[in-house]
Amino acid sequence: MLVVGAGPAGAIAALTLARAGVRVSMVDRARFPRDKLCGDTINPGTLSILRRLGADQGPLRRARPLNGMVVTTASGQQITAAYPDGLAGIAISRRHVDQYLLEQAVAAGAEFDGGVTVQGALVDTQAGDPIVRGIVVGGAHGRRRELRAPVTIAADGRHSRTAFGLGLARHPVRPRRWAVAAYFDGVADLSSFGEMHVRPGYYVGVAPLDGQTANVCVVASASAAWRRPTQLLRSALERDPVLADRVRSARQATPAVTIGPLAVDAPVAGCDGLLLAGDAAGFVDPMTGDGLRFAVRGAELAAQAALRALEGGASAHGWLTAARRAEFRGKWRFNRMLRRLVGSGAGVGLGAIGARVAPSVLRAVICAAGDVRLVAAH
Repeated sequence: MLVVGAGPAGAIAALTLARAGVRVSMVDRARFPRDKLCGDTINPGTLSILRRLGADQGPLRRARPLNGMVVTTASGQQITAAYPDGLAGIAISRRHVDQYLLEQAVAAGAEFDGGVTVQGALVDTQAGDPIVRGIVVGGAHGRRRELRAPVTIAADGRHSRTAFGLGLARHPVRPRRWAVAAYFDGVADLSSFGEMHVRPGYYVGVAPLDGQTANVCVVASASAAWRRPTQLLRSALERDPVLADRVRSARQATPAVTIGPLAVDAPVAGCDGLLLAGDAAGFVDPMTGDGLRFAVRGAELAAQAALRALEGGASAHGWLTAARRAEFRGKWRFNRMLRRLVGSGAGVGLGAIGARVAPSVLRAVICAAGDVRLVAAH
């Protein structure tokens, strides 16, 4: 079994398969530990999945708890909503999460090779319909090398060479959003709550890490502005009615990093010989902080589909497509609704009124964003 990509999706898929007795090889173009632009939070529902897998120890146990979310609007409305029943997520950098989950996969028996550049899928066209037989990677002195496997799981991110090269994934025309983020030291008034500051046309996420350090991320649709990410980030903070005073004395500790467009469409979760997981299987927007839930649970489903394929089951990718739809359909609808609300100036205004008149509604939204209902299921 071959897993392309060793981020959370790839690591969880490899971990699940290795525990099932499958020989698994992982490859990634990065060498770990590596930095990764992310909101740096794990919500309660995702944390419960990791707990069920026994993958919630080490740095995850030492991470800063997040007891809920604070949401503000440009008109000054603020709602602080705690997760119910004492539940909490955590704030932790992806550098630590990714390294830990990779170590868990290797400890379970998976092999890992970093610094491997994937050129595309190895496709067999001799048997009629195309079948993926593995991947092609770059070797020393420009030599190509084939890595063959009966089933390949592509978990190589939003720009997956495997998925995009086969036409299984694409960047849609809408929504077109970009994210720019950096770490800041000395941010005032950080708490045990994650923050979402919704403004017309964009939003600012703040994840409190150690001490007064925070991950600050701006997500918007104005692509031209990302040519000067540091200027854009500072401008968004310095003119913000809620954040300006809190960052006045803060120091930007890392260069601003930009990614985009964020959205990936993948109507089907693979093809014969290939299964998709993580962002390669579809990604829209980090607004609700549940990207890791899609990655972790989606990787479990991909591993189950791979086991079906190894046992001779037909159309593993068809099974995975249906399983992902059943698992994520409700959250996809919720996310689409929330994106439309935030993307509309009128919607933000109505949301501000709703927050003032019926704050319980916003609290329910925050619980949904945190995948709180999954905790009881796991």
